[in-house]
Parts: sequence; structure tokens; C-alpha cells
Amino acid sequence: MTTGQELPRDVFIEAIRQESAHNKEIYFMSADLGAKALDRFRVEANAQFIHAGICEQNMIDVAAGLALNGKTVYVYAMAPFVTLRCYEQIKVAIASMDLPLTIIGVGVGYGYDDAGPTHYATEDVSCMRALGGIEIITPCDTESVLATAKLTYSQPALRYVRLDRVFLPPVYMPGETKFLSQGMVEVEQGRDVCIITAGYMIRKALEVKKKLVSLNIHAGVIDLYRLKPLNLEILKSIVMRYSRIVTLEEHFLSGGLGGAIAEGCFDADLRKPVLRLGIPDHYHFENGGREYLHHLAGLDVATVTDRVAHFCQKSGE
Repeated sequence: MTTGQELPRDVFIEAIRQESAHNKEIYFMSADLGAKALDRFRVEANAQFIHAGICEQNMIDVAAGLALNGKTVYVYAMAPFVTLRCYEQIKVAIASMDLPLTIIGVGVGYGYDDAGPTHYATEDVSCMRALGGIEIITPCDTESVLATAKLTYSQPALRYVRLDRVFLPPVYMPGETKFLSQGMVEVEQGRDVCIITAGYMIRKALEVKKKLVSLNIHAGVIDLYRLKPLNLEILKSIVMRYSRIVTLEEHFLSGGLGGAIAEGCFDADLRKPVLRLGIPDHYHFENGGREYLHHLAGLDVATVTDRVAHFCQKSGE
């Protein structure tokens, strides 16, 4: 049970710690010690907690050995370091061996907003999508974080779980889990254009939806909880009711959420206009907070609203 506004990482890690109390096959490995839930895990389940240090590549190799011995293994670090830094190890030691492993990346997108490109996770989706046999999940609130944690130990598989660094307001009702089976959920209905997004960007999409009403544009908002594998049947059932599709992501457009949706629409024979909104193809070396970075990338509410409105008007000509 959670109280208040716990951070996604603390909610997830605490859920795994509680399960580890009666499941001694669980091992949690961390290359970071910056979460309060890690402190409790290290104290109360010390035999099942391994601090790998700032050695993410080695952490993956050790995790592979544990998984080969039937353990339920988690690896945790900042998102860019647990993906790009040890990409080859994930490919060869885990994915190629078809081993179950939960990779937890915290601070996706511009989550570490004042740390610069070394800490931005703006390529993680495109890189991890390219791996064979991996699931990619982006929880958007505490309810989906908890459900994801339970999924990882009840049905172990190779998964990349993308957690935001900040508290995310509720999207789902307590006990609601249809995102697990469907992979995506229409959290707000509309009739003209659907905005497909995930995680932190859902609240931005909801703000854009409100702004569009004054322009007589009624937008739906879809939470893409599981980006890979994409549920084409559900995608088609939702999108076919809209004339236009917008994808919104805190990620480079190359190989990201928008690319996945465009490919999915093509594979499902959905011929709809698609507008992909994401980070332009260059790095921002300025600091100033997440909203400032969004302004630089054209992901602020005002810019997104204008672009969606123009897209709808142009498509309707």
C-alpha cells in the first residue's frame, strides 16, 4: 500500500522488496543508491540485494548468471546508464540467451532535467525496441507502477520498465488493470484526433486536450502503456474512430513511440494521417528545468496545441 505522493521508483522497489520477503528467488541489483526504497531493501533483504556500483555492464553479466540459475532478477539504474551503457551486454548475455530479466530505468526522457545529455534518456526507446524478445513498459501513475511490479514477479520475462523521476498524478482508478491486457487505454475520449502518448507526457496531452476544446477540436488521449509488443488489435479498435492521429513523446522521433505507432498503423492497414511530435534531431546542452527543455524542443503545451490544431485544420481541408 502507498500513501501520499511517493516517487515511481520507490513504489516499484518497495513492491519488489515486499515480495522478496517470502520469495527468496528474487534478487535485486542496483548501480545506484539514490532512492529511499533501496535503503530499506538493503537493510531488510540484504542477502537478496546486490549493489553493483557504477558498473552497469558487469551488473548485466552477473544478472545473466543469476537468471541462468533460475532466479528472478532485477537490475536498476538511471535510464541512460542501464540501457545504452550496457547495450551489448543486454543483447548478448540476456536477449540472445532468452533470459527473463527486469531492467528498471529511472528518469526517462528529460527526467534528470538539470544534468545534461549524459543523464537524458532520449534514445532509450529506439535502442531497446531494436532488441529481440523484449517488452517495453512505461507506467503513467502509481496504480500502473504497482501493477507492473506485480507483473514482473508473477510472470518473469525480459522487460524494460521506464520510470519517471517525479510523482505522476493518478490516471487509473485503484485496482484498474486493463492496461496490462490491452497494452494501451483510451483514458479520455474524443472524436476528431487522438493523442497517443505515455508516462509523464500524458498530463501534457490532457492539458492540450482542454486547450483544443476552445478551437472546437475534440481530442482523445491514449496511454501507450506497453510500447513493445504493440497490440495492433486494440490500436485498430481505438484509432479507427478518429480521423487523425498525433503521437507525443519526450524522446527523439527516430525509432520512438511515434515511429512504433506509424509502423503499427501500416501493419494494421490503417490509413490515417499521423503527426509525430517529439524532440528534434539535436541535443540541448542548456539547463533550466524540464519545462524549459520542453519549450526548446517544441513540446510545451502552447506549441503542441498549435501544431495539433494546424494539423487538424490542414487535414480537414
